[in-house]
Amino acid sequence: MIVGAPIAPQHREQLRERLATMNADIGLADPDNSVLPFGKFDALHTARFVMIEDPSLGDRIEHARSYPVHEPDWLIFLAVCDGSADRLITDMERSASKGLASLFCNCIGFDPEIPIGQWMSEHRLKPDASYRNWPGRSMVQIREEAALHHALLKTQLANREASLGELNQRLREVGRSVPLTPIPRPSITERVANCLSFLSLPVAALLLAPILLVLLLPFLIILRLRETSDPVLAHKIDRERNNALMALEDHDITNPYSAVGSRKPGPFYFMFSKVALWVINWGARHIYSKGRLARVNTIHFANWVFLDSNRRLFFASVYDGSREAYNDDFINKVAFGLNLSFTSALGYPRTRWALFEGARHEEDFKRYLAHHQVPTQVWYKAFPNLSTYDLARNARIRAGLEKPLKGTALRRWIAEI
Repeated sequence: MIVGAPIAPQHREQLRERLATMNADIGLADPDNSVLPFGKFDALHTARFVMIEDPSLGDRIEHARSYPVHEPDWLIFLAVCDGSADRLITDMERSASKGLASLFCNCIGFDPEIPIGQWMSEHRLKPDASYRNWPGRSMVQIREEAALHHALLKTQLANREASLGELNQRLREVGRSVPLTPIPRPSITERVANCLSFLSLPVAALLLAPILLVLLLPFLIILRLRETSDPVLAHKIDRERNNALMALEDHDITNPYSAVGSRKPGPFYFMFSKVALWVINWGARHIYSKGRLARVNTIHFANWVFLDSNRRLFFASVYDGSREAYNDDFINKVAFGLNLSFTSALGYPRTRWALFEGARHEEDFKRYLAHHQVPTQVWYKAFPNLSTYDLARNARIRAGLEKPLKGTALRRWIAEI
């Protein structure tokens, strides 16, 4: 769920101060803060508030003159939850209507006479693409499987001298004592909807094939001409700004990433970006849905959403490890995906056929990221100190507990603990 609205300029500092009261420490929200107590919402995975103050707008003066030089700053609230966004908004309105109003009242067009839940629903932003590490993994499952792993690890450490058979028996006795809610299976309606969504890309490609074949050569010519002439804006990294961003990071094993930038002007890149993100969204749902985005398994969530009549793109992700390692993973393992996502972005490193090079120009790419990243003022994660690897391991441990194991399979299961 993404809720966003432009910030009233005269309220910018007031909003910044209000957001700061939500943090227990720099870079980490207080789960019990008085504005929006994240810890009360059992279905909530992660949440953030971001004040988008775009550091890259100055690039438009020379390279995107058809765009306005100024854009409004935005307040973005992004939450990942189980169930529907409507239900989360209702729960938040019931528990924290005054706190939410104290934040969004700083936005242009806020009406205190409208219930805050209605106002948030009216200001929801639909992402053009989304990625989720493992769709269907609920907070109930995460918490219960973490408790199971803790109990089994404690038992294993207490029985170091036990034989394999004895250890297996004791582990299973302890495991059966840990409450585990059955993992729900998708309903028939959900399966049908997922099947139809899967078919959307091949069916569209088949139906449009005659038109696409006619347009392919002109498209490739225009694309290549643009790629070889579009400016690359590899600004020198601002040390002071970079240090301020670094101060917000690495307070948990997982970090948030927020960035914003302008789309290259013109209808060609508008259509290209829309189609590219639609394809990425399809792939994230149907191909990269089992814990990995290509060869990268450290990303929990990611969202791409356009702002300001599609002139700017806001990108937000949740990843494990340091920012440097995160950037290197993209460069080395999934550069083609980054290029497809951002070759339409003003100043992006030069690509070849929209898939190649681009992020592989490491220095230009890292300078580009540093120029477009914005601080995440409030960041909450409901499962601290658990990485995507931990979540996947815990799920495998549970699966091993629920079926008989012998020999090598048993040894592997115990080794996982």
